[in-house]
Amino acid sequence: MPIIRRYHLQKAEVKQLSSELVERYGNAASELLTGAIEIVKLEGGRKVVFASGKPFLLKTSDGLFPTLTSLDQIPLKRVVIDMGAVPHVVGGADIMAPGVVKADEGIMPNDGVVIIDERHGKPLAIGLALVAGPTMKSPKGRAIKNLHYVGDNVWKLGPTGKG
Repeated sequence: MPIIRRYHLQKAEVKQLSSELVERYGNAASELLTGAIEIVKLEGGRKVVFASGKPFLLKTSDGLFPTLTSLDQIPLKRVVIDMGAVPHVVGGADIMAPGVVKADEGIMPNDGVVIIDERHGKPLAIGLALVAGPTMKSPKGRAIKNLHYVGDNVWKLGPTGKG
């Protein structure tokens, strides 16, 4: 596992992270960072924020996003993909527009989104919208940058992973 460093945040750092969370996801998010908050730095500059012992947030150069295991506390807008795209998405590939079946109308570029498979309705990945929701379903082009997916290093840090 490419862990570079692991450390606990001090109160001032937790307060700053909490305000960043509220700015991106609203006032309800302010109560979510409780207990000991820990940061795990991964290769490539990504950081995973642990709250209550589980991976809760992913911090990248693109912003702050919930992990797949914390979607019940920080809901994201949804993008449904066809089953042919599933193996590529869980392999880390970006989501291409032809694979999009349906996207929430309110999605704007740079929004965090959850990628769902059309058959089972299961969350497969967290991504960064590159285009608006209404234009995601088009014949060509990238629609979503894949940030975190089932089976990646962030997933393996949690209780559902094998790491």
